Amino acid sequence: MNFSYSRIYNEVSEKNLKSPDKTITYYIGNNASNSKSLVYVALGDSLTAGTGIDDYHQSYPYLIAEKLSDKNNITFVNRSVPGFMTCDIKDNLLPLVLSDKPDIITLFVGINDIRDSISKKDFKKNYEYILKTLTQKTFAKIYVINIPFIGSNKLILPPYNYYFDYKTSEFNEIIKNLAIENNVQYIDLYSPTKEEFKKSDSYYSVDLFHPSAKGYAFWANVIYANFNK
Repeated sequence: MNFSYSRIYNEVSEKNLKSPDKTITYYIGNNASNSKSLVYVALGDSLTAGTGIDDYHQSYPYLIAEKLSDKNNITFVNRSVPGFMTCDIKDNLLPLVLSDKPDIITLFVGINDIRDSISKKDFKKNYEYILKTLTQKTFAKIYVINIPFIGSNKLILPPYNYYFDYKTSEFNEIIKNLAIENNVQYIDLYSPTKEEFKKSDSYYSVDLFHPSAKGYAFWANVIYANFNK
C-alpha cells in the first residue's frame, strides 16, 4: 500500500503542474439593466486553483462565475492554494474570505487530507470549524462540494484505488453530515461524475490526476445545476 501511494505521489509530482491563476479577483458581467453585483468566493485547493489547465477561465469556479453573471454582475474571488488541506484553509484562508464579504461561497477541500492520511477526527474538527466560521461570520449562501472520484485507472492501480475510493466515501459522509448540521447546501459531485471519469482519460490533464478543461467543465455543470436547490 505504501509503495503504491509513493508511486502515485511521485508521478503526479514529476509533472510539476502549476496553477494557471495569476489573479485573485475577477470582474465578470456587464448587465447594465441590473446594477446589483454579487461577490462569489471559491475556497479550496489545487482543484479550485485550476491545476491541470493552462487558462484559468477553463476552471470550474470561473465557469460557475460566468453562469452566475447571466443575472448579476459578479466579483469572483479565488481563494485556493494547491496542496492545501482543511487545516491550511482554517489557518490561512478564512480571515481573507471574511474580509471579502461574500454573497456566495463554494467550499471544495479534502482530497489532500486523504492523501496525507489525516484522521477522520481531525478532518471533521477542521471542516466543522471552517463551516461554523463561515456561517456565523458571513451572510453568504454556502455550498459545500464533496470529494469526487479522481485519478485515472492508469495512475491509481489496485489495491490503492479501492482504498482511496473507500476513504473518499468516509470523508464525504462527514462532509454531508456537517452540511446538514450547519444548514448549508451539500453538492454531491462524486456520484454523477465517477463513472465518466473512470471511463475516459480525456477528463484528466497530463498528470492523470488533475482534471483537463473537459473535466473541469463537467464539474462546473454538475455544481451549478445544484445551485439554489
